[in-house]
Amino acid sequence: MPRTQIFGHIAMLTLSFFVAGSFSLGSTIAHLAPPDALTALRFTAGAMLVGTIAIVTGKLQIEHFKGGWRFILLGGLFTVFFVTMFEALKITLPVSTSAVFTLAPPLTAIFSYFILKQISTRRISIALAIGAVGALWVIFRADLTAFLSFNIGKGEAIFFIGVAAHALYTPLFRKLSKGEPVIVTTFGVMLGGAIVLWAVSFNNIIVTDWISLPSTFWLVFTYLVVAAGSLTFFLLQFAALRLPSAKVMAYTYLIPSWVIFWEYVSGNGLPDIKILIGIAITTISLIMLLKNED
Repeated sequence: MPRTQIFGHIAMLTLSFFVAGSFSLGSTIAHLAPPDALTALRFTAGAMLVGTIAIVTGKLQIEHFKGGWRFILLGGLFTVFFVTMFEALKITLPVSTSAVFTLAPPLTAIFSYFILKQISTRRISIALAIGAVGALWVIFRADLTAFLSFNIGKGEAIFFIGVAAHALYTPLFRKLSKGEPVIVTTFGVMLGGAIVLWAVSFNNIIVTDWISLPSTFWLVFTYLVVAAGSLTFFLLQFAALRLPSAKVMAYTYLIPSWVIFWEYVSGNGLPDIKILIGIAITTISLIMLLKNED
């Protein structure tokens, strides 16, 4: 396997861990501020952080922003994902929300076919299917009754819109990229998302009493901006330029397992040992996807 692809897989493994944390930790503050206002502040802070780094390192050049509409479009897609995620976390559990996120890989494969003409091979399709089975096993904690009684609620339906936007982002970013440094595109996307949210959510941003929010909110917010925001933007774009879109999104199958880990660290206990079967199944899927393919 080429070294560039290895780095792409490492990036996505790291990304899946931090994204899972946003589900568990995000649920603790989702009710404290309007989702659109929270996401606007998050994108603004992230753009300032990444933009500063890009300027200091000399990576940011004015010519990178020719066709700036690309960053508005891509940033807008990501704002849909995060706003709907926080909206869903207000009324659903983190593990339940992550269940909806496992729909991203097949949606990405579909979008990639129409946008990039990427066709998933039989092995990749089988790997995605195996990963889905493993993820569902983890999500429903190896409880067949829970799986059979699962009904799509309002929160899950809302987040599905965001998942579709996230799935569309990956192949669209690859289509629209002009070879800019990753930190530049990360800044551009975050700035574009901030512009979109300030335009459509100005009232909610202004009326929110940010000063009175508890310290817990700001601790989680810092994590969302730095680890689950700026860093994951960088990792996703880094991987999207080195791996097929379907392989990039396949790592979402690890997120339910990581969510369970985060829930344990948060003091919510470990799942039944049978859950390890699901983790093993998702590992098989990832091993299949790691194999290079012409």
